Amino acid sequence: MDRSEHVGVPSTAAIFGHPIHPMLVVFPIGFLVGALATDLAFLGTSDPFWARASEWLLGAGVVMGVLAAVAGLIEFVTISRVRSLAAGWVHFLGNATAIQLSLWNLLQRMAGDHGAMVLPFGIILSAVVVLIFLLTGWLGGELVFRHHIGMIDDRSEASTSTFRTPPAQ
Repeated sequence: MDRSEHVGVPSTAAIFGHPIHPMLVVFPIGFLVGALATDLAFLGTSDPFWARASEWLLGAGVVMGVLAAVAGLIEFVTISRVRSLAAGWVHFLGNATAIQLSLWNLLQRMAGDHGAMVLPFGIILSAVVVLIFLLTGWLGGELVFRHHIGMIDDRSEASTSTFRTPPAQ
């Protein structure tokens, strides 16, 4: 890794310097992991409440996922370092796949018998989305903490900032 890899690259989709993408990603992750949890509750109880809860969580997850994706896409398109890394591509494509699978899962449930669509098709899709999030979340952390994407590296604030550029080796 060359010296430029240690220099922070500020977010291009930000509010007062704070990246928007990480502010939003917690919502689709929470909603879509919650959909798997409610699918499992339906599997265990056969209570239609859990099937309806899964639909609502899928819908909220897709909507918030699209909003988070817009902020992430801005970063992906405008920060060349992200596009130069395999982690950036897998993070980008993996999350897009997870949102598309969640939308498909939701549409299947809305088109058929809500409870019947949970087993086994819906629960499998929900589990696949959670597995994708485990990988893409890890890679998102790699982009921030290893490659310093979205990090503020303002030398004039070096004495007050918690971010420190490691010494050259």
